[in-house]
Amino acid sequence: MSETEHVARRAANSPAMDRLARVGLVCRGLLYAIIGILAVQIALGGGGRQADKSGAIRAVADLPFGTVLLWIMAVGFAALAVWQLSEIFFGSRRPKDRLESAARVVVYALIFSTLLTMLMSGGTKSDDQQSSDLTAKLLSLPGGQIIVGALGLGIVALGVYWIRYGIKKEFLKHLGVMPPRVHQAMERLGLVGYIARGLIAGLAGIFVIQAAVTFDPKKAGGIDATLRAFANTPVGPWLLLVVAIGVLLFAGYCFGEARWRRT
Repeated sequence: MSETEHVARRAANSPAMDRLARVGLVCRGLLYAIIGILAVQIALGGGGRQADKSGAIRAVADLPFGTVLLWIMAVGFAALAVWQLSEIFFGSRRPKDRLESAARVVVYALIFSTLLTMLMSGGTKSDDQQSSDLTAKLLSLPGGQIIVGALGLGIVALGVYWIRYGIKKEFLKHLGVMPPRVHQAMERLGLVGYIARGLIAGLAGIFVIQAAVTFDPKKAGGIDATLRAFANTPVGPWLLLVVAIGVLLFAGYCFGEARWRRT
């Protein structure tokens, strides 16, 4: 092992990085909690704000000391990105685990970028607009419809994976030893939370596929458009309310993960 690699490994496994990663997991839980609350408001007919990551960040900005909270979240998500980056190089050697870590690096880096944009400019595009813009750029490429269609299938597959991940309770392998009641609570929170995430991702993937088939980037919505689509089913807003509660429960799992996760 080279001296550079040794220093990098020590930094990744340092107590400071462990604490920062746990702060990031709390911030992740806060983000999902606000998205869940906004989705509940939409289901009950009182939601005017976008129920997505950008909407949640704007909601944080409107709070007292919102700027301070946004900076804490920026540091937390940057720490999560660095932590998952270290997992690619120093964690499990299984390709599947490395791929999952790489995907998390991208997600956390994008959230960090959104937080910085809000802090620096005071505003940010909604997830729906970002999804439409990205889809439009991809559709303009040679073979764009195939690329977008494949991306949509990948997102649907991710949704199925998350549902399976929750049902098989694979998230427990990342948690340390917990008291029996805490273990039971985390099982239930993770189960419902990951199923809710899977349903949202699956429907979002279907929208991306529709965008590819119709060559219409506006069909590719973000989290907000996907959540609102649940309210347009024959079940009505009740299905959205159930999914929103699932997102809130996933937020609870994230808070528990911040305490019990093996980093």
